[in-house]
Amino acid sequence: MNKIFYTFTTNSDGNLAYHVADLKENVDKNREKLALKYDFDIENLFYMNQVHGNNVEIITRESPRLIDNCDGIITNEKNLTLMVMVADCIPTLFFDKNKGVIAAVHAGRNSTFQKIVEITAKKMINEFNCEVKDIEVILGPSIQKCCYEVNEELAQIVKKSFGEEFVNGRFIDLQGINKMLLEKLGILNITISNTCTKCSGEEYYSYRVYKKCGRFSALITIK
Repeated sequence: MNKIFYTFTTNSDGNLAYHVADLKENVDKNREKLALKYDFDIENLFYMNQVHGNNVEIITRESPRLIDNCDGIITNEKNLTLMVMVADCIPTLFFDKNKGVIAAVHAGRNSTFQKIVEITAKKMINEFNCEVKDIEVILGPSIQKCCYEVNEELAQIVKKSFGEEFVNGRFIDLQGINKMLLEKLGILNITISNTCTKCSGEEYYSYRVYKKCGRFSALITIK
């Protein structure tokens, strides 16, 4: 059985994204502190240029550290740390301890609508022979159905595409949609954080609260 390490950072760990209004040296320092805090090799930190799509890439030690045009990364190699960066979108981690496979996924609204969690799970099953019963999924802190208000057109799209149960007026339930997509594949070991990044008062960046905010992250590694 493989040992899997994962964590979700908070604002106390600082901004971890280069694409927001922050100095590169600040982000470098924050990432270096994180590597020391959680004892991983920063040279083996893999992250994405997230584009709100559904491209999921399999990576190895030889892959570039920054994966372009991508919202999900998967590996079965030990001591590679996968990172997804968010501020309201759902940081989603997959792992199969039996086969030793992990994934980090950026499940925002568009990626959810494009079924990125389904694509990720199917790649784990088809490319690494993972069994559905062994796949565990964690949906981290993110904006919840209490606060995720969209326009009427988007609310109607959710109703038609996924079902009325995921819409309450103009508020939508992204966590519920992702859970439903995973359960349809037979994945039942799903943990969903009940922390809303917008209203909980917890220390997580929220784009809805402040558009110039930084990004917190989810990290996962096979030890």
